[in-house]
Amino acid sequence: MGRHAPVSRGPRGAPATGAAQPDRVTSGRDARTFARGLDGHVERLAEISVSKLELCDEDLDGLRELAAAAADRGTALRALVAEYLTRTCRAWTGFPGTCQADDVAGLREVTSALIRAVGDATVALTEGYETAHRAAIRREEAARREFVDDLLEGRTDLGRLAERAERFGLHLIGPHTVAVARAGHPFGAGDRATRYVEEALTARFGVREVLITTKDGLLVCVSPATEDRVPHYFATQVGNAVREDHQVAVSRPRPGPSGIVRSYQEARGNLGLAAQLGLRTPVVGASDLLVFQVLGRDRAAITDLVATVLGALEHTRRNPQPLLETLTTYFDSGCVNTSTARRLGLSVRAVTYRLARIRQLTGYDPTDPDQRYTLQTAVLGARLLGWPSQPLQHAD
Repeated sequence: MGRHAPVSRGPRGAPATGAAQPDRVTSGRDARTFARGLDGHVERLAEISVSKLELCDEDLDGLRELAAAAADRGTALRALVAEYLTRTCRAWTGFPGTCQADDVAGLREVTSALIRAVGDATVALTEGYETAHRAAIRREEAARREFVDDLLEGRTDLGRLAERAERFGLHLIGPHTVAVARAGHPFGAGDRATRYVEEALTARFGVREVLITTKDGLLVCVSPATEDRVPHYFATQVGNAVREDHQVAVSRPRPGPSGIVRSYQEARGNLGLAAQLGLRTPVVGASDLLVFQVLGRDRAAITDLVATVLGALEHTRRNPQPLLETLTTYFDSGCVNTSTARRLGLSVRAVTYRLARIRQLTGYDPTDPDQRYTLQTAVLGARLLGWPSQPLQHAD
């Protein structure tokens, strides 16, 4: 796996500026074209040594095009400028204006004109190179974004997708896990938080082990299932980067490109489900929400269950929420009255009274193992439906 964090690359797979680049300018036919371009420019410098004029716009545009072509071939900017200055220095003493200067003042005038021209030419070369480099980066980012969208949405041929993945250093063979993070502020490609997490993950696991990307304001991490430490390390780095309320959902591992699509959908869906349930834990595993996913598949049935088992709690003089909270805490505490009382800040006697009241209203005894499962399932269903804050919507 890689950037996703891949090494930044220019057109045709050539490394972009910032990566290790060759110091040579180019070779073969490209070398001859480049040499002819510089030779023509040196001839213009020879003319300027006599005329003392500046380079015209046509001259500068030609140098920009020459630099842009070199950038497209993956030539390093330092190599391009070095080659230009080397050729200029070799020809300098042979320029007619230099040879014809009669005194120091005349030589100073020629030198001043040439230095001005060389400076303008160097700026033009740099401008042409950087413009082409930025265009290459934009093309690469667009290609990468298209690839990521296809990968996460599964909207292209899977075989072709695997081939495209190689360009970004990704290997789609084997099972992968997807983790999705959401924070108070949306994540954006290249923003501070995204860069922080990406650099931390690639430094720890290598550029071929993780893919970090953004999608619809979420931060996404795709990693091989064999690297089971990645999702939790990803969650830790997200917390370090945003330092605000955030949550990470982790999918189950699935094989192949289609598995990545399903895992991404699962993780993203679990983020929404966790928000719906009011879960505050920083990391939500797929297994943590499986029971809610099962319940949610038959909404009509779970609505009937909640209404039938817990509906009577609405007949209390007060809101049913305190009794429902007591049930939730009771089950989370392993059905131990003392632990439940401690978590709720109540006395054991108060908890015992509430459990008895629940038994009286619902007809189900939370202390009876045979009846406990029905009550607990109904409580989970109530959380899924947002009851009692939201009224139950029965199917027609």
